[in-house]
Amino acid sequence: MVDTDVGANARDRQDDRNGEAVSRFVERFAAQLTDAGMQRMAARVFAQLLASDGGAMTSAELGEALRISPAAVSGAVSYLTQVNMVSREREPGSRRDRYVLHNELWYETFTRRDQVLTLWEKTLREGAATLGADSPAGARIAETAAFFEFLQGEMLAMMDRWRDHRKKLGLD
Repeated sequence: MVDTDVGANARDRQDDRNGEAVSRFVERFAAQLTDAGMQRMAARVFAQLLASDGGAMTSAELGEALRISPAAVSGAVSYLTQVNMVSREREPGSRRDRYVLHNELWYETFTRRDQVLTLWEKTLREGAATLGADSPAGARIAETAAFFEFLQGEMLAMMDRWRDHRKKLGLD
């Protein structure tokens, strides 16, 4: 349940900010996410949620903040929900939905990436065996599988270090 006082305090803080500067930040970060491969409108909605104090907004709030249509919000939220970057929650005492960033968003994103690397590594190893490790293609694919295995191990170790670092920063 959302504490209305917390929501009111967050709105007050946001009202004190330079809205134009916040919009520039949202658009700049969204452009970087788009350059990295995210859908443009999903990137804008995600960046707006990230920039909101509560990490949650209604469709109407997103539409107003980004100056986009309800259909654009809906499409972006559908994508972000599908890739587990946001979830949909019913606003208490209302029939409106709020779109909420996941806790430990980046950790969850990298954990899912780890699962993709595991799948790719397995498929690549099968491909290397199919092509023959002594063939140029088989050797290239085996090296790619080894790279993903290495990357996966490094990411797991890095996430462990991140958890320790979060504790040191008092973010737990």
